[in-house]
Amino acid sequence: MASSASGEVKEEEEEKLKQKQKQRRTKKERLGWIEWVRGWFNVLYEMLFQRIIASHLQNPLPLPPLSDLTCIVTGSTSGIGREIARQLAEAGAHVVMAVRNPKAASELIQKWQNEWSGMGLPLNIEVMELDLLSLDSVVRFAEAWNARLGPLHVLINNAGIFSIGEPQKFSKDGYEEHIQVNHLAPALLSVLLLPSLIRGSPSRIVNVNSVMHYVGFVDVEDMNCVSGKRKYTSLVGYTSSKLAEVMFSSVLHKRLPAEAGVSVLCVSPGIVHTNVARDLPKIVQAAYHLIPYFIFNAQEGSRSALFAATDPQVPEYCELLKADEWPVCAFLSQDCRPTNPSEEAHNVETSYQVWEKTLEMIGLPSDAVERLIEGEEVICRYGR
Repeated sequence: MASSASGEVKEEEEEKLKQKQKQRRTKKERLGWIEWVRGWFNVLYEMLFQRIIASHLQNPLPLPPLSDLTCIVTGSTSGIGREIARQLAEAGAHVVMAVRNPKAASELIQKWQNEWSGMGLPLNIEVMELDLLSLDSVVRFAEAWNARLGPLHVLINNAGIFSIGEPQKFSKDGYEEHIQVNHLAPALLSVLLLPSLIRGSPSRIVNVNSVMHYVGFVDVEDMNCVSGKRKYTSLVGYTSSKLAEVMFSSVLHKRLPAEAGVSVLCVSPGIVHTNVARDLPKIVQAAYHLIPYFIFNAQEGSRSALFAATDPQVPEYCELLKADEWPVCAFLSQDCRPTNPSEEAHNVETSYQVWEKTLEMIGLPSDAVERLIEGEEVICRYGR
C-alpha cells in the first residue's frame, strides 16, 4: 500500500512538472504581430488625428475654482508638468512641485508670482525635493508629506523619461532607469501617500501615461530587460514601463475599497512636441517631422491630466468601472474622453503578476495597501 501511494505521489509530481514545463514553453514572450500592428496603428492614428479629435477642447482648459484642493505634481519644472502645476495654482489650488531640482522650481515660482501679481492673491505653491531615480528619496518625500497630517486631494505622477537612443542605464537601486522613473517610483509614491489621500477623500491618483503603451510588452520575469530574450532599446524600455504603469494602476484601482474614496486613473497627453522621434520606426519618424502642425504643445498636452484631476464626474466613472469588474482602470485619451488601453493591458493574470513583482521590487509587503487603509504602519526596505 505504501509503495502504491508513493507511486501515485510521484506520478502527481511528474504531472505537475510537465504542466510547468508546458506553461514555460507556451509563455508569451512578446506581442503577437497582430497586436503589434494594432498598437502602431493606434500610435499613428493619434499622431495624425489628435488635433481634430480634440478640437472641441479649449486651450488652455478652463478650470473651476480649486482653492480647496491640495495637489502634488511630479516633474513640474518643464513640459506638461510645468503647465499642469501653473494652471492648477492659477485656479487657486495649493500646489506642491515635487522635483529633482528645487532651485529651478523656486525660480519658476518667482517668475509665475511676478506675472500673477495684481491679479489676486499670491499663488499657493511650494517646492519639495523628489528624485525618482532614488527610491530612498521617494520614501523620504512620502514620510515628510504624511508627517504633516494634512489632506492630499490629487497626486499627479507626471514625471517620466524617454532616453532616446541612449545605452541601457541603471539607477543606484539597480533598476533600469525607464522602469524605475516611469513605473516603480510612481507606484511606491502612490502607495506610501495613501494615508494622506484617504484624509483628502474624495481624492485621485492621476498617472500621465502614453499612447506608446499600446506597443509595450511586460516580461514580469525580466522587468529590468537584462536576460537577453529581448534586445534592449530605449523604445523597449519606455513602452514596457508605460504598460507596467497601466497594469499596476488597474490592480491598485481594484484593491482600494469604495469607502477609501481614492480614484486611480491613467491619461494619455497625446503626441506632444518633444525630441523623441529618433528611436521610432522610420515611417513614424517621417510623420513626426512632416506634420508638426498635428503635434500638441505642452499646454495642449496638459489638458487630459488637468481634466482627470478636476472634473467632478471622474470619481463616479472610476467607481462604475469597479462595480462592473472592468479589467482595467479608467484611461482618458488626449481628448479627455474615456478610452480603452491596449489589449495587453487587459491581461488580468499578467497585471496581478506585475503588481506582485512591483511590490517586491519597491520593498513593500504584499498586503501594504490593505494595512495602510486600516491605518497601520508599513515598513519599506528603502529610506532607512
